[in-house]
Amino acid sequence: MERLGINQGTSGNVSARWHDGLLITPSGVPCAALTREGIVWMPLDVRDDDPLFEAQRPSSEWRFHRDILRARPDVKAVVHTHSNAATALAVHGRGIPAHHYMVAAAGGNSIRCAPYATFGSQALSDHALEALHERLACLLAHHGVIALGRDLSRALWLAHEVEVLAKQYLLACQLGEPPLLSDAQMEEVIEKFKGYGPRK
Repeated sequence: MERLGINQGTSGNVSARWHDGLLITPSGVPCAALTREGIVWMPLDVRDDDPLFEAQRPSSEWRFHRDILRARPDVKAVVHTHSNAATALAVHGRGIPAHHYMVAAAGGNSIRCAPYATFGSQALSDHALEALHERLACLLAHHGVIALGRDLSRALWLAHEVEVLAKQYLLACQLGEPPLLSDAQMEEVIEKFKGYGPRK
């Protein structure tokens, strides 16, 4: 994430489905200091008062990681970033419309922006789940990006693609409001994406 320029310091977090739970990066640990032992495992039915929190400190965003993996059996990994261009749009509460066909990589004709809620809160998780309905990525108002995937590599790829799309959209906006692809054009791309890329 840091090499791709979509994360810095202790911002952002990552999780992956693991057996009947999930593995998630710890709270407040910069990338360079991450260790195998520091990655936190938690069950998908974990609650705020679970004893595991006494011994381990998962990312403060564990709620939306848990809730997404619990609600979306098609998803195996979640990547959350504070990448600059996408977050700039999110500060304005703006999603990414269909200015480019690659928006369809996130599963629809737009990348929605979820309403603002305090980081780590259940409200934020609820907003994110709604914005991710039939989507693989969303923005979070005044916050950042969530990208989902069938594995960590795919989720990371999509997180980076969202940032590229946000940069393109911001640049295009400098010439005026960009023309958008129609819903029919995007539906055609979405259908083509069903057979796109490697099978595994």
